[in-house]
Amino acid sequence: MHIENKLDELGFVLPEAPEPPPGFQFAFEWVRIRGSRLYASGHSAQLPDGSFAGPFGKVPSQVSADAACDAARLTALSMLGSIKRAIGDLDRIGAWLMVNGMVNADNGFPQSTVVINGFSDFVTQLFGPEVGGHARTAVGYAGLPMNNAVVVSAELEILPD
Repeated sequence: MHIENKLDELGFVLPEAPEPPPGFQFAFEWVRIRGSRLYASGHSAQLPDGSFAGPFGKVPSQVSADAACDAARLTALSMLGSIKRAIGDLDRIGAWLMVNGMVNADNGFPQSTVVINGFSDFVTQLFGPEVGGHARTAVGYAGLPMNNAVVVSAELEILPD
């Protein structure tokens, strides 16, 4: 499959590990592995240097649904960067099992599913439907950490070394 070659061909770069902004502490692991299960904590969009990319704010009053969908795609890259640091080789991903997408939504915003499609479509395109297909939840929240527009967590199956 050679996922990293596909990323290169598509012009994507996995970001560096995120650093907490001033006054914020990451008191958790970005990736936790138990047996063949990999649990990825909530990630948000990052730039290649590891800084948080945004956009920040409520969807759709401060951040358009299209910009939030793009952020969801970048969130997939952020998560893949953490997974690579944890398991060394993205080809060890045997299946994306569950994706939980959260949108920093205005009250009554009905399109959280459309926003999180940015993440799901990217993962499915990159890994193909057999590995990349997943169950999913996409819901709106009154607020998200650091005012991110999108945060996504996931559960994956990983293959042995």
